[in-house]
Formats: sequence, structure tokens, C-alpha cells
Amino acid sequence: MSTLHKRRPHLPAELPVDPYVLALLGTVGLAALLPARGQAATVADGAATAAVALLFFLYGARLSTREALDGLRHWRLHLTVLVCTFLLFPLLGLAARGFVPTLLTPPLYSGLLFLCLVPSTIQSSIAFTSIARGNVPAAICAGSFSSLAGIVLTPLLAAALLGSSAGGFSLDSLLKIVLQLLLPFLLGQLLRRWVGGFLVRNKQVLGRVDRGAILLVVYAAFSAGMAAGIWHQVSVPRLGALLAVEAVLLAVMLLVSWYGARRLGFGRADRIAIQFAGSKKSLAAGLPMASVLFGAQAGLAVLPLMLFHQMQLMVCAVLARRRAARTEPAGHGELPVGRVAEVSPTVQHPCARAR
Repeated sequence: MSTLHKRRPHLPAELPVDPYVLALLGTVGLAALLPARGQAATVADGAATAAVALLFFLYGARLSTREALDGLRHWRLHLTVLVCTFLLFPLLGLAARGFVPTLLTPPLYSGLLFLCLVPSTIQSSIAFTSIARGNVPAAICAGSFSSLAGIVLTPLLAAALLGSSAGGFSLDSLLKIVLQLLLPFLLGQLLRRWVGGFLVRNKQVLGRVDRGAILLVVYAAFSAGMAAGIWHQVSVPRLGALLAVEAVLLAVMLLVSWYGARRLGFGRADRIAIQFAGSKKSLAAGLPMASVLFGAQAGLAVLPLMLFHQMQLMVCAVLARRRAARTEPAGHGELPVGRVAEVSPTVQHPCARAR
């Protein structure tokens, strides 16, 4: 009995199967079997638009501007993570264009490039940094800054690099970005003083609202994809090739973020935070952004991001355990081992504690 009790906590950390990813896959299956059509599609699209606005309002209301500014004291680490997220990742995504059309179809490549443009995670970066005994406060701040920067940088990079696939620089697409992403976020920041306490007291309930909103966005996007017939463009060999390309992408970023941080003179705890924050991509932020940027093509566009999300959880869980085995406790504090799944960019610890 005692042996089983000791082994049980290690199982989810070694090979975590994110229950939320299973829920997302179930939603995709529902959209494939019972897609919204006609008036139902109009209602689903309207609800998804409202859900995206709600998500970004909550993101803005949760992010403490004062704590984010205090965290700038560790600006070299945060700048390194931002370079990994919004410069190195996009460059690798552009280099992957060479796999079209031999390995990837143009729509799959657009989705792969889009995943390279979305911001980093917060929750899973914190959890893995904690497991590996790295600089947890720095990981919190780095993920927060990445999410904040992504609200502006991800749509701009998508418009510049994806062109017509993501709506280009048209006035309509710019208006959608402002109304559905930026304006709700700024409104959340302005009202944070009055609603912040309520969000803290009801964070578990609101976490379910986050999940439900994203599931609604996924259902609407994949229903539109079914109506447009985009799934006839995907075959099993193409999916296998996509997974192989994403595995290489993740491996390169893990290596570059680790050894690059060493060359820049960061200590081990900081390198751990840089590696986990700089090598990951946010499913929670990417899904609603894709629904705004890609429209009816969003279903196929987010498929690479959904696959990459689960891959990064499994690989980083094993890597975090190995890092922990080689590191003495550094006093940064531990989070529960099983908390490796990302739900939404919620700051849970003060950035001011970043070294």
C-alpha cells in the first residue's frame, strides 16, 4: 500500500494527458458529427464572438499592472523569453515553409506558422519551473509579459506573415482585433480595481467559464470548417508529418532556450524558467485569437496548436523531473506536481518576487 502511495503522484507528471485536451478533442468530434448549420451556425458564431471578448476581458482584469511593472527589474530574463517566443519561434516557422508541399499542405503550414506566433503559457510554465526547482516568480512574470505582448504582437505578426490566410491588414480584420481582443482587455484593466476581488474569490468558477468559452469557440470554428469541407484536405500521413515537424520544432526551442540562456550568463534557476517559458505556446490564448484571425478556416488552423500543446506537456513533464533530479532545492517553492495543464493566463503570484 505504501509503495503504491509513493508512486501515484509521479504518474501524471511523467506522462500527463491533459483532461482539457480530451475535452477539446471531444468538442471537435461533436462538431464533426453535429456541426452547427444555418441559423444554429449564426447563433454559435455570435456566442463564440461574445466568448472571445469575455475571455480577453477576464485576462485584462486578472493581470496586475503594478506587479507586471515591478517584474521589469528582471528585464533581461523577460526579454530573453520574448525573443524566444516572438522572434526565434517565427523564424523557425518561416523556415518550415520548405516542408510545403512534400510534408505539409498549405493550410497545415499556416496553422504551424500561427502556433509559432502565439504567446507563451503561464500555468504550465510555472508548474514545470516549480517541479524543476527553477525561478518560479520569474516564470510567472515572463508568462504574463508574453501574454500581454501577444495581444498586440500575435495579430500583427499573423497579418504580416500569413497574409490573406489570416485576413491580411484589411480594415475589417483590424476592427475585429480591436473590438474582440484589445478593447475587452483594456476594459478589464480599467475595471480591475473594482472586479479584481470578485475574480479572486470566484477563480474556480471563472476557470470553468474560461474552459467553457474556449470549448464554444472550438465548436464554432470546427463547425465552420465542416461546412467549408476543409477536413478533406487532411490525411493520416499528413498528420504524422505534422507531428514530426512539431517534435523537431519543440526540440530545437528547448535546446536553444537552455544553451542560449547559459551563453547569456543566467544561473541555473533562471535558465530553467527561460527554457519552460520560452519553449511553450498558449492554447488558451491561441484558440480565441485564431477564431478572430482565420474565420471559417480557424478549425484547421488551430489543429497544429492543439497537437503541439499536448506534446509540450508530455515532453516538458519528463524534462522537469530530470532537471529536479540534478538540482538541489533552491528555495523558490513548489507547486503541486499534477498541475501541469494550462487553462488561461491567470497570474497567481506577485511578479515583484522575481529576482
